[in-house]
Amino acid sequence: MPLPPTAPHTGAGVLLAHGIGGRQDLPISGFYAYAGAFAALFVSFLALGLLWPTPRFAGATAGRALPAVLQRALDGRPLRRTLRVLGLAAALFVAAHLLLGPDDPDRNPAPGAVYVLLWVGLVPASLLLGPVWRPLNPLRALHAAGCRLLHRDIHAGRPLPGGLGYWPAAAGLFAFTWLELASPEPASRTTLLTFLACYTAVQLACAARYGARWFDRGDAFETYSALLGHLSPLGRRPGDRRIVLRNPFHSLDAVPAAPGLAATVCVMLGSTAYDGFSAAPWWINTLQTSSLGRTGAATAGLATACLLVAVLYTACAHAARLISRGDQLTTRPVPAFAHSLLPIATGYLIAHYFSLLATEAPRTVTIAWGTDNPAPPADPLSPAGLATLQVTAIVTGHVLGVIAAHDRSVHLFPPARALTGQIPLLILMICYTTGGLTLLLQT
Repeated sequence: MPLPPTAPHTGAGVLLAHGIGGRQDLPISGFYAYAGAFAALFVSFLALGLLWPTPRFAGATAGRALPAVLQRALDGRPLRRTLRVLGLAAALFVAAHLLLGPDDPDRNPAPGAVYVLLWVGLVPASLLLGPVWRPLNPLRALHAAGCRLLHRDIHAGRPLPGGLGYWPAAAGLFAFTWLELASPEPASRTTLLTFLACYTAVQLACAARYGARWFDRGDAFETYSALLGHLSPLGRRPGDRRIVLRNPFHSLDAVPAAPGLAATVCVMLGSTAYDGFSAAPWWINTLQTSSLGRTGAATAGLATACLLVAVLYTACAHAARLISRGDQLTTRPVPAFAHSLLPIATGYLIAHYFSLLATEAPRTVTIAWGTDNPAPPADPLSPAGLATLQVTAIVTGHVLGVIAAHDRSVHLFPPARALTGQIPLLILMICYTTGGLTLLLQT
């Protein structure tokens, strides 16, 4: 959330003003950025069409199992209990600082713990280690403790509704990003405590009704980590539950095409895009002058960004079905390619949050240790290095998305139309790439 232009640049301002737009010091030519991105997409598209005529990804069955001794250690009760205790202790630490800590975000580590260590930190942690939030999730620990007190099986409960899918996670992610980007005082102790208390109550109530399986799709943070974890080299095979090393594309291909998957990924993309242009001077002026008020205008902007991403994707998915005449896409064209948006969303997240994590995570830890006036965070990279990282992350994410979409296309489409059926998806990638680079390069 950007500060007004006249506001002092405090630590709280650094925490909340983290859009990838509005950078005037990025020494990179817009022409070369766009040309390189479009060349990478077109070359990838043509090369895949010529060299990749049949599906190559094995989905959930792929991977080389870790040694049995390592498997036992990772699945053992001591490690699982340790992780659960750490997650619960971290949650209690945040709650204590929200209840009893200072009102000044520059002296209270709770906002940084939520917005940086949790929200941003889940990205690299999940990419490296898989769905790390599941064993750490304090909501699972609270639900398990309640079940023990009531002598109830943690899995006991009604079956999840058939069409539920990822929709609760999509709603939860939108609510959290609204809190961060559109609410009046996102770093306020009262605001953050109220949101987390309401979120906890809803999650535990749903878990009491449906059992621990609720968290797999209903907890926004666990779903967020699990989806990003599909791009990790570490994973677990559903059949034999073995932890394996695998090509992340195999796991990406195994993402369940459940209802709400596309909506969840579009919220990830759209909220990051909104955070990018929310730092632009024209948008700050709009927030200050809108008849809706600042919160109303910010809410409308966030919702519009997510909706625009979703409309573009839905239109291209339906166009791909019409062009290819793929019988397997007759009723469900939208979920079929939603997995290909995950690398794109990940590229945006890396480009968007790298600098924030590198500077604000150490600062948050320093405040948590009791330092009242930590040193101002230093930029981890030079402007040229940061620009290169951001452009590379965005372009790489789109190229990986093209690869994932191509493999799914040759699996679903008739061979004669497998390449032409991908043209709408290529156009979608170009639109997303153009938007991402424009946000990055705007001044």
